[in-house]
Amino acid sequence: MARRVKREGSIHLQITEPNIQPSTQPSDNWSTIFAPRRTDTIGKRDGGNAHSGSVRAPEKKLTLFALRLAILEKAASGIGTLSFIWATVVLLGGFAITLERIDFWFITVILVSEGTRIFSRSHELEWQHQATWSITDAGIYSFQALKSSSRSLIRTFKAVCQPQSHNNRQVTESTHVERHSKKPTRAWTVPDVPLLPYAGWIFLSKNISKFLYWLQLLSASACLTLSLMRLIPHNYGEVANDPDTKNRKPALDIFYSLASAEALLFLLEKVYWEWKLIYCKLLEEVNKECDLGNSGLVSIKRFFYDAFSRSVNGSIFDGLKMDMVSFAMDLLASDSSDEQLIGARILRKFANSSQFSHDTLQKIGISISVIERLVEILNWKDPQEEEIRRSAAEILIKLAGKKQNSLRVAGIPGAMESISSLLYTARSPSDAADEISPKTIIFDKDNYEFSAFNHLGLLILKKLARDHDNCGKIGNTRGLLPKIIELSHAEERLLRNENVTESQIMTVKRSLQVLKMLARTASTTGKLLRQQISEIVFTISNIREILQCGENHPTLQKLGIEILTSLAFEEDATERIGSTGGILKELFHIFFNQRMPEDQNRVRAAAGEAIAMLALESERNCTRILKLEVAEKLVGALEDPVLRINSSRILRNLCTYSGPDRFFQLKGITAAAPIALEAIMTEENKLQEVVLGLAAQIFKFMTSQESSIMFEKNQIKEAQLATKLVQILKKYKYPSIKVPRIRRFTIELAIWMMRDRERNVQIFKDLGMEKELENVMDTTSELESFNIFSGTVGLSRLSTTIHSLVDTALKLLTDESNPVTKF
Repeated sequence: MARRVKREGSIHLQITEPNIQPSTQPSDNWSTIFAPRRTDTIGKRDGGNAHSGSVRAPEKKLTLFALRLAILEKAASGIGTLSFIWATVVLLGGFAITLERIDFWFITVILVSEGTRIFSRSHELEWQHQATWSITDAGIYSFQALKSSSRSLIRTFKAVCQPQSHNNRQVTESTHVERHSKKPTRAWTVPDVPLLPYAGWIFLSKNISKFLYWLQLLSASACLTLSLMRLIPHNYGEVANDPDTKNRKPALDIFYSLASAEALLFLLEKVYWEWKLIYCKLLEEVNKECDLGNSGLVSIKRFFYDAFSRSVNGSIFDGLKMDMVSFAMDLLASDSSDEQLIGARILRKFANSSQFSHDTLQKIGISISVIERLVEILNWKDPQEEEIRRSAAEILIKLAGKKQNSLRVAGIPGAMESISSLLYTARSPSDAADEISPKTIIFDKDNYEFSAFNHLGLLILKKLARDHDNCGKIGNTRGLLPKIIELSHAEERLLRNENVTESQIMTVKRSLQVLKMLARTASTTGKLLRQQISEIVFTISNIREILQCGENHPTLQKLGIEILTSLAFEEDATERIGSTGGILKELFHIFFNQRMPEDQNRVRAAAGEAIAMLALESERNCTRILKLEVAEKLVGALEDPVLRINSSRILRNLCTYSGPDRFFQLKGITAAAPIALEAIMTEENKLQEVVLGLAAQIFKFMTSQESSIMFEKNQIKEAQLATKLVQILKKYKYPSIKVPRIRRFTIELAIWMMRDRERNVQIFKDLGMEKELENVMDTTSELESFNIFSGTVGLSRLSTTIHSLVDTALKLLTDESNPVTKF
């Protein structure tokens, strides 16, 4: 049950009983005291989806613990300050002459003990903090948390304690080394940081911390013992009726009571500290809840010491304002590689956590400085900083998953260049203008995982490429497109190797995915990207190799085919693809391959769509297709439910764009007429649209007598077909985005029928064709004027407008004296 407590001033605290799972450990009676109002819960389960309640930030247990310790610490320090003032001003200042010798020395020892405890306490946290650091630069120690007294000690030791050089140790002369050429340095094992080269365990920071810890306990115990030794007997050697000793007894009572209270509070703090950290294992519990792993305990300790230091040195509530994400972000901005690593690990873990990722990414996303830091880290190529770099890349992958964040990442100056630095290709620029340098294999002695960074870089680009503007930035980044295309290369030995690793195939897959997204970009940006991609000499040949040898990897084949389809939107690219040896042949091989499993029919369908696009408005590619002698197979494919739509498209494009000199080669396509007629009468939607277009072109290669025989043989009367065409126009009163050309193809076929036989004119009149054509005239739009679309932008405008077709049809309907002509 929660209730509100109003304390002094304007501070409002919410006293709540935390939701703690049953445990065998002792309960914490402090758990209902000073619990802050939860306004900063971190994350929601299932990646931030709706949840029954907010997830409590595990680190709040530490900030609450630090708050309670700070209250005891500040209370003890306040009482200690009061006792010091009382001793120096009242006792030693007013009763110094009349004090008993034992009281004088007791007071002196107590004051010295208090001073020792305060001094030890002020530096113990710093040395405990230091004990969690890993010093990466041997001989140059970065004790940034130490106070002025500690800093002077460090400076003295640094002059005389430089570790001796050995054959296997490299001493770095400066901590400010350029990231790209930073030399590897040897790291000390946490937390063994030697202050003297040969002083052994005495001068290790963790042992100094222990020494200061026990010194505080001894000082507090001495204060308590001496105070009780005088309070219990309560005999201060006072003389009756002596005015000089009249007030000495109460003054000493007050001092010894203050000294006892201070020591008791401090010892209580220490007992509470040990109970929570040692017996209850609070740090390990929080580390487990944060799921930071074995290395996360160091991060948790650092966080706790920072929270406690803030609560002690500033307001007791300063520590409550801390959270692990902000803490990690601060560490990431540090100049210390160890702190950067800790910060990167925390952010990576939280960003990939289903429990904490939503709010973690939200907090990172609104901090431009952190995004800039993450982008900068991508350029670091020092093997010592490999984990930091990888963590930064993984965080950016998660961050780029949200559109707004992806725009922020791409908007950082130099972001694309930094992402490009993750991609490693073995091809270097050639010195000669008339040749391309071959690939070189480099064996890295540090075993730097280039393939892992290739995966990460491609995945970041894939997330960014979801946005149109980002695609333009990718294309404008110098050298990035060639790298992506280079990574799409897969040799035959790789594609046909049954023991190939998943990571090798994944690199090719992700590069193809990025290329597909770039090639599908709409508007002027997409046009430019398609030109740039097709102009790189390895693009089409890499895809060809996948088509030829990738039968074991249908996903790669489908991606490659879809890239070709998108590139074919541009006339120049269409010619490049068609003129590349083997492309059309391999596409037809996949399209007609009936041995492919049913779950791979999508690959066959994609191949058919690519062929149709390559044949669209390309007389040269149509000629190349006819030379492959596949027309008969295409006609047969009209009866295959998987292939019939794309077969119809290919055949129509061949009839439309092959040129007049190919008339006799196309004559055999008329065998498809019966199948097309049947589909017009029975099918709907997309299939009906494409067969209408096919029929309107096929009948041009048939004489009137041949068409009559065909209708009679298939037991379909011309009046039935005419009725179907009028019904189609009635059904589609307005242009349809699903079948944008169906009214156009219907009118084209109706025009052929009226020109083929004059009696068909009367049939259309009786069916009300004129009215439907007038409706088409009133409802035409640009949607019906293009063959293909890139997004909402029409490409490949049709040469004959639909208005012109309607005019022709109306003229045939109204001009009965018009002779029947073939066109």
